Amino acid sequence: MSGHQDEGLENEDAPGSIVQAQVQRDFHHPYTPYAIQDTFMDTVYQVLENGKIGILESPTGTGKSLSLICGSLTWLRDYKRKTFEQGLDWGQGDSDEPQWIIEQTRARKRREMLRQREEMEARLAKVRAKEKAQRDRYIKGDQKFKKRKTDKEAAENDDDEEQFFLDDYDSDREEQGLKDDGGSHYSAATLALMAKLGMGPTVLKEDEEEVENETKIFYCSRTHSQLTQFINELRRVEFPAAIPDEEPGKEIKIEDLKHLTLGSRKNLCINPRVNKLNSVTAINERCAELQKPGTAQEHKCEFLPNRENQSLVNDFRDHALATLRDIEDMGSLGKEIGICPYYASRAAIRPAEIVTLPYPLLLQKSAREALGLSLKGHVVIIDEAHNLMDAISGIHGVEVSLKQLRLARAQLWQYLQKFRNRLKGKNRIYVSQVIRVIDSLAGYLEGRLSIPQADGTVSEKELFSGKGVDQINLFKLLRYLQESKLARKVEGYAVHITSVSSKSSIPQQPAQPKQDGSATPVLHHIASLLSALTHPSKEGRLFFSKPTNSPEGESISLKFLLLDPSTHFHEIVSEARAVILAGGTMSPFSDYTSHLFPYIPPTSIVTLSCGHVIPKSNLIAWNLSRGPSGQDLEFTFKNRSNAEMVNELGRALLNICTVVPDGVVVFFPSYSYLSSIISQWSVIPNTNSNQTNTEKSIYQRLEAKKPIFTEKKDLSVDAILSEYASVIDTGKGGLLLSVVGGKMSEGINFSDKLGRCVVIVGLPFPNIMSAEWKAKISYIEAATLERLQSQCNANEGAKMNKDEMSKKAKEQGREFYENACMRAVNQSVGRAIRHREDYAAIIMVDRRYEGERIRGKLPGWIKEGLVEGAGEKTFGALMGGLGAFFRGKRELGG
Repeated sequence: MSGHQDEGLENEDAPGSIVQAQVQRDFHHPYTPYAIQDTFMDTVYQVLENGKIGILESPTGTGKSLSLICGSLTWLRDYKRKTFEQGLDWGQGDSDEPQWIIEQTRARKRREMLRQREEMEARLAKVRAKEKAQRDRYIKGDQKFKKRKTDKEAAENDDDEEQFFLDDYDSDREEQGLKDDGGSHYSAATLALMAKLGMGPTVLKEDEEEVENETKIFYCSRTHSQLTQFINELRRVEFPAAIPDEEPGKEIKIEDLKHLTLGSRKNLCINPRVNKLNSVTAINERCAELQKPGTAQEHKCEFLPNRENQSLVNDFRDHALATLRDIEDMGSLGKEIGICPYYASRAAIRPAEIVTLPYPLLLQKSAREALGLSLKGHVVIIDEAHNLMDAISGIHGVEVSLKQLRLARAQLWQYLQKFRNRLKGKNRIYVSQVIRVIDSLAGYLEGRLSIPQADGTVSEKELFSGKGVDQINLFKLLRYLQESKLARKVEGYAVHITSVSSKSSIPQQPAQPKQDGSATPVLHHIASLLSALTHPSKEGRLFFSKPTNSPEGESISLKFLLLDPSTHFHEIVSEARAVILAGGTMSPFSDYTSHLFPYIPPTSIVTLSCGHVIPKSNLIAWNLSRGPSGQDLEFTFKNRSNAEMVNELGRALLNICTVVPDGVVVFFPSYSYLSSIISQWSVIPNTNSNQTNTEKSIYQRLEAKKPIFTEKKDLSVDAILSEYASVIDTGKGGLLLSVVGGKMSEGINFSDKLGRCVVIVGLPFPNIMSAEWKAKISYIEAATLERLQSQCNANEGAKMNKDEMSKKAKEQGREFYENACMRAVNQSVGRAIRHREDYAAIIMVDRRYEGERIRGKLPGWIKEGLVEGAGEKTFGALMGGLGAFFRGKRELGG
């Protein structure tokens, strides 16, 4: 990447936006940055320096990841350098000592403070040299790798049914509390004993205290594959040492980044007795079991860090920090050294400068505690943050279907048939209670099958009205489920029976449903639902929902939905020095300021919307209000069955496909509407003559222009995309019919010929009549009213009457509803232009795009590319504009 690009920058004039002259600062970008990248990096630097919240938008293809890296790590090295110098001067301002003594003292302190850093750097340099030598020998073919001791087969007998029997449950443990380890639950007594014996997650704490806790950046994205891409970008950059050499004129020393990537047990476990399990929960629980003091020595995990193998932990730490590794590299390193990478990686957290981790490990408090993560005084950067609020709600929400309840009931019954006579005391009581709870939940859902209502809110009292469940202490029952590992033992026994039956060709009992070894045990879903019900909050609601096409009503489900993600994100914000949310399509911003950070003053929130790095001549954006025959195009819910309007859309696409070369991608509001559109387009016109009808349907005519490919909800997109790309490579072009919010609308790259035109049909508003959306809007209105009343009470000069407050609250509900729609539109639109040399047309088909409320929620780079007054122009004007646009590109050889 080289050269400068000045076009395409929009600074949002929202409260707290940085609008100032940029300080000339070297961000150590590996290429010559564009002007918008300079602005982005400077904004990142200022947000971190001033300890604020940043909401930053930079379209895909503008080098967002590199800009985040260069802006944040330049600040970090500057901050560490400044903190180091301040540490040298601490306590000397009021000294009466002679200057030469002060200078000597300062020099001695500098040497002392540098010693630990130099020792660390020397160790890491030695590790790098060793790894380089190993790579060189491997390339030459001299390297012989020994067989890892993790390759041996597990010693457990999978046919031993005793492993599924419940341990005696001590009721005294009920009063001791639990430690949530991200899915593995230890009693307080177990934790204390493990620490005393030098085992488990607490073993590294004493050694950690000896390592300086560097100020660091926690970089979070949705998946490990996205984090791997980010780590590859880290490999491109070099930064000067945080503590420069004191000798004047000496060349600035480059200091390698100390990076660490964190993952779950499922990603990092190297014990073959554990990682062979498919369920995440099963892996977590088996890991906990192998650490119990009562476990026989031959069954304990030999890779667990303890005081005897502390040298291996230190070795792992140094290797992890010495080179940039992704999650697979971390697992391989653990196998090579012979130490658990999940636990040993904790030793590398304190000295690391940048830690990468997926959403769940940052957003769940229990996961942060399990990893020993403290965000106090550190920086948090969340990339791909456009779906952050949904991610938080998803992590803290839970859904249980009637089908799952029936499966859990069948598994428990089968389990009881086997072990009933051996279950004693508390186990017998609690297993019986679990069955009663399941029966009550299933009975409630079965009662909803006969009513016409598709969904609705659930009364907890009504939910537990049957089977005497209202007499059960749900807190104690939930604690039992967590401690006893009942879910995994029941599910494990069910899978075991299925396996034995298949091997011996014995038919399964009718009550035994088909197992899915990769799924989380169904009892865990039920436990999660009970947890939500035993920790009620005004931010959550419980619903039932039944799809109309559900066979025998089995898909009817109970769902707990978190309505307010701000409460769970508040702890992260309050601890961190600064928080940055970054993404390619963050617009509209008001959802974050109003609903994720309602407690943050506007002056502490910085927003930035960058333009694209493409020249303005590479984009044409058009909001289309009328079709070829002048028919108004407004795809509201009541108009969607208008056959003439649907056909007008088809005729418009026929014309567009004639002018646009290569690939055209069309996004519809929903799968069901896409299906109805195709059905309407497939109707062959009736010529009303006795002769053979030679007319073709709109669909057939479209297919003659470009081969058609259709996204389907139940099919993988890979095969469709591969075939679509192959056809475009032949020069035939292609028409891809997709869905906003579907599989094609996020994370798919329609660069160059794959997406020369993106068409958005209508506005994909969610179903406002659904119980969930009614509850969401009701909650937002109530929360807004409460906030306004509080502000009025605190500030006598800012009084509002009830009508004004009610109007303001309803406006907030409407804004949230519109933003949900437009965020989905913006994600789909963002599939089009993916790099500086790319070019495309974007057409938004619906007269409602003329309104400023809707247009104002588009990303800055789309608004800049919108043809002035396009909504009032004729369809012919669009065709003329498209023709000129693509002719110009052909003439330039594009």
